[in-house]
Amino acid sequence: MKIHEYQAKELLSRFGVLIPKGRMVCTPEEAMEAASELGGKLWAVKAQIHAGGRGKGGGIKLAKTPSQVKEYAQALLGSHLITPQTGAGGQLVNKLYIEQGAPISKEFYFSILLDRISSKVMLIFSEAGGTSIEEVAASDPHKIYREIIDPVIGFQPFNGRKLAFSAGIETKIIPKIVSLMEACYKAFMALDATLIEINPLIITTDCEPYALDAKIMFDDNSLFRHPEIEVLRDLTEEEPTETEAAKHGLSYIKLDGNIGCMVNGAGLAMATMDVIKLYGGEPANFLDVGGGAPRERVITAFKLILSDPNVKAILVNIFGGIMRCDIIAEGIVAAARDVHIHVPLIVRLEGTNVEKGKEILAQSGLAIIAANDLAEAAHKSVMAVKGEA
Repeated sequence: MKIHEYQAKELLSRFGVLIPKGRMVCTPEEAMEAASELGGKLWAVKAQIHAGGRGKGGGIKLAKTPSQVKEYAQALLGSHLITPQTGAGGQLVNKLYIEQGAPISKEFYFSILLDRISSKVMLIFSEAGGTSIEEVAASDPHKIYREIIDPVIGFQPFNGRKLAFSAGIETKIIPKIVSLMEACYKAFMALDATLIEINPLIITTDCEPYALDAKIMFDDNSLFRHPEIEVLRDLTEEEPTETEAAKHGLSYIKLDGNIGCMVNGAGLAMATMDVIKLYGGEPANFLDVGGGAPRERVITAFKLILSDPNVKAILVNIFGGIMRCDIIAEGIVAAARDVHIHVPLIVRLEGTNVEKGKEILAQSGLAIIAANDLAEAAHKSVMAVKGEA
């Protein structure tokens, strides 16, 4: 789960992280009022969307007067902001964060995340703040410093000092940087976060470390422990079909292709998309219906797939392990009749009672294209989209 910058900053401030004064607004008038109340001579007008690279897309503007804040707010609100992380369509800007300008001396990058290799929490620090960490990793990897945290003892001051020294931070500032890192680590663990990113982490002219930007992502599976976090979810920032799928226990991610995929098991779903690509096709979604694949869930899955106007064919790839293939086939036939599928339907079954399952599909009277293996299913799907099935 993602949240907005202003929400992330509010959470981090509870753990002692310094943040500039700011206020979330939804109208140009509120933006101008916020600038006047915050005071100062410089304000940042920041689009609040769940995507990085806002500066590159023109989503962060610096204003010198409250009236200029209003002008920028009028231009951003209601616009579709395109950044390197949004895709060509961009994301609709419904909210802005008006922030008091800060006197910047230096900029750094800092993040805490789960390291999949070590299965531990990792701290990342870089002297190249304010830029994409991916670009830094590609062009100047020596500027990125990492520290693995032992889960038994947790964050220790020496972890922070090691990173700070590596980045060449002045000795007098290091204790403050270490305190900020420790506060972020406590937040990471307490909130069941999967990522905390501050980019840039600035040192002001009076030698204070501030989070000039903040990003936090949470483990969806832990939200039952954090109702105060779950209420921060902004459904307008999420794909509606993905939100609807989650309500029915389906793992669904919308993609840009035209071959809808319905698969049981995340690994098999990934393999299915890979093979579709191998045969020259483009998957329209990732969809895992789960091990049992009951009729109701299959019906919902079909409806979600068909709600995408780009879908020109559907590939169903099911392994009957927990649930027998004949039961799955009955569910597919019933669902197909209920939903009235209007695009080619390719089905590949494998597992327990697979022959019975194939017989049920063949005798259904529906225009189902059967496939014996994944390669054949992917090939037939691509051909169906081309009108050559």
